[in-house]
Amino acid sequence: RFLYYLGRIKSARLEYSVAHKHLVQAMRKAPQNAAVGFRQTVQKFLIVVELLLGDIPERQIFRQASMRRSLAPYFQLTQAVRMGNLQRFGEVLENFGPQFRQDHTFTLILRLRHNVIKTAIRAIGLSYSRISPQDIARKLGLDSAEDAEFIVAKAIRDGVIEATLDPQGSYV
Repeated sequence: RFLYYLGRIKSARLEYSVAHKHLVQAMRKAPQNAAVGFRQTVQKFLIVVELLLGDIPERQIFRQASMRRSLAPYFQLTQAVRMGNLQRFGEVLENFGPQFRQDHTFTLILRLRHNVIKTAIRAIGLSYSRISPQDIARKLGLDSAEDAEFIVAKAIRDGVIEATLDPQGSYV
């Protein structure tokens, strides 16, 4: 249990790689047959931390008989992050928000929004050689083209995509 709580604290402090290490150790040291609830709780945090690190958890985790029902919302969350679908991410938050709050993973999941946007921008960057900020805003479901322009500028600066912004022609 100590390693689990240490992982929770580190994830709250944005130290995801250390948190991941502690949560994996907690999962390994947990009893395999007994304490199913504890294993489920650790696995939920482990999934969210892996998503925050930019990794996609393996499907077999979600298919385990003891974990299937409790991890169903997290599987849908993983799908939304993997596809970079901001609308789907919003739907998952809306549908399973109370459960995420009960699991104490809601604040960490809110941090995933940035990862979803990065994944979507990466997919758009691979698909289009030239696209306007208005089209990006529409694809991401953002309110304005200006927001899309700022997000793309940050993605370029962070090295998520290789692109240039053309403010005169308003193209990326």
